[in-house]
Amino acid sequence: MGSLPPSSDISVSFSPLLEKPTNPNPNPNQTLIDESTLLNLFKSQQNHLNFFFHNLDLSQTLKFTVTLLSSPGTIFFSGVGKSGFVARKISQTLVSLGIRSAFLSPLDALHGDIGILNSGDVLVMFSKSGNTEELLRLVPCARAKGAFLIAVTSVEGNVLAGVCDMNVHLPLERELCPFDLAPVTSTAIQMVFGDTVAIALMGARNLTKEEYATNHPAGRIGKSLIFKVKDVMKKQNELPVCKEGDLIMDQLVELTSKGCGCLLVMDDEYHLIGTFTDGDLRRTLKASGEAIFKLTVGEMCNRKPRTIDPEAMAVDAMKKMEAPPSPVQFLPVINQENILIGIVTLHGLVSAGL
Repeated sequence: MGSLPPSSDISVSFSPLLEKPTNPNPNPNQTLIDESTLLNLFKSQQNHLNFFFHNLDLSQTLKFTVTLLSSPGTIFFSGVGKSGFVARKISQTLVSLGIRSAFLSPLDALHGDIGILNSGDVLVMFSKSGNTEELLRLVPCARAKGAFLIAVTSVEGNVLAGVCDMNVHLPLERELCPFDLAPVTSTAIQMVFGDTVAIALMGARNLTKEEYATNHPAGRIGKSLIFKVKDVMKKQNELPVCKEGDLIMDQLVELTSKGCGCLLVMDDEYHLIGTFTDGDLRRTLKASGEAIFKLTVGEMCNRKPRTIDPEAMAVDAMKKMEAPPSPVQFLPVINQENILIGIVTLHGLVSAGL
């Protein structure tokens, strides 16, 4: 069976810690930890993790991954203590990738929650020793429900591996703990293993960036791939509109009250003619002085403003605002007939989390 080669491409690298100011008032009863001690601990953990990378059985891991990929049901993860936290996190990673998964507490399972298991489901149980009593008690109950059982363990010849349909061995040199007891290295390799398999499943299922975004609608990535201009634009009564024949001085309230920093100049059929900004107002006042009282918006407006389609992605609107030759703070939203239907502002995009 194949194993990961001892290559520098997969080795964990480590950079020395940056110097930090020392505590000016150390506790005299407390043993001091110096930089050299920390450096040695990180290097030791690096070596333990590289032992895992160099000795992981790839054929066994592939079989495990294909089993999860071909599962017709739900992939359940279970574990006790620290392994339970890892199992829950890996399950949540799969869910975020659109894969049906859930965490099953071994204790709660024996008090009714096992009812969620069905034939065709997969139950993955994480246990460093493979002798966890709660998981061993769960095995016959889960088997009676028709689930496919997989043990993920680090001790050779353990009981759990012997009673499951499949076992994946995670090579563990030793725990970083000086007593080789505290589960710190074992849980680290469990997490690395589970999350790496999750990304393998992501690739095998051809999950697109857009599909991933739909599972993260509240995050910035999701919003950038989901929100369209029509979702974030101002419309109808929120629009600062005027006609080209309106006097500039008569439209000051409209210019300042809608919070857009501009006027949208339109004709009687609501076609966009141009835009007039508060910057245009200042420049016109400086150049014209008292003559501004007689000037119309149409005489001073920009008749070739940047615009955007309502179906365009909101993130593209932001890029268009920031494009050369100079950034702008808003974009009129028009349809294919050049009819004004809204306005999208930089402030609105930022407020939406983009």
